[in-house]
Amino acid sequence: SLETISKRQQQVLHDKKWLKFLRRTWLFRYIPFVEFALAAGSMATGNVKPESDFDVIIGVRPGRIFTARFFAVIGFGLFGWRRTRLNHKEAAADKICLNHFVTEKSYRLSPPYNDYWKNLYLNLVPVFGTLEKINKFFNANSDWLGVEKNYRDDLRHYYRSSSWVKRFREWLLGGRFGDWLQKILRHFQISRIE
Repeated sequence: SLETISKRQQQVLHDKKWLKFLRRTWLFRYIPFVEFALAAGSMATGNVKPESDFDVIIGVRPGRIFTARFFAVIGFGLFGWRRTRLNHKEAAADKICLNHFVTEKSYRLSPPYNDYWKNLYLNLVPVFGTLEKINKFFNANSDWLGVEKNYRDDLRHYYRSSSWVKRFREWLLGGRFGDWLQKILRHFQISRIE
């Protein structure tokens, strides 16, 4: 039937997009202060279209959100994988949308909660990070989700550990110089956003 063919086409598109997205998630292993990355949006809920982009929620070490964002924008931008505000519809297809960075203080989604948010958060898929950090994020949202989500494993969770390059960058940018750089990057990014 036409409905069966349509469902199969949707599944094939979903699978192709996941393969493309997963081939790009290795970059999170190199971005300093990124603790985890979760696939969100249509990728997580399975409602993909040809023009769908790749939404991600990125967990970052407190006090380094603008540093992590800067390196993510540069890194994914160099490969042409980042969605910009200028990208719309077809131009945004298969681009990674870097618009949702959280630290431990902001893991918990602010109300109001509705069926859309509940469905999205129940279907988030880890693609980078340790089980400990990912479960901290899920636990912070368990009360309004109404379920204790204890994440263990998913085949799409390719990368669990940081590269030595990322660890070196974090060591280099972890002290006073990193504090100074964070202030500069914060000022620059906020002025650009405004």
